[in-house]
Amino acid sequence: MIKNRSRNEMRIHRHRRLRKRLAGTPSCPRISVFRSLKHIYAQIIDDEAGNTIASASTVDKSLSESLDGGSDTEAAKAVGRLVAERAISKGISKVVFDRGGHLFQGRVKALADAAREAGLNF
Repeated sequence: MIKNRSRNEMRIHRHRRLRKRLAGTPSCPRISVFRSLKHIYAQIIDDEAGNTIASASTVDKSLSESLDGGSDTEAAKAVGRLVAERAISKGISKVVFDRGGHLFQGRVKALADAAREAGLNF
């Protein structure tokens, strides 16, 4: 066991471990979440073709104008709703959730719950 890993190194280790089992297909793509200190990003990805089907983030002009900041749970909820709306408009209703090695709490959980409420199944 490697000791003294930084928090980001541990997140990357968890993400690699998760990605061994998770893969997006055309019928059930993967929703990938990336969280930085200031923003949160979500992409719906078809791993077989290597294409991003839909994406949303707090950097989008449509969201950044209406949000005070991009680093709170309200911003994550808005990103979850927007990415779900964009996916449903492209005919995708079922996805696999990839939390990017982050713990399923806080902003990541808020994004997932908002996407579920907006109509995505995972």
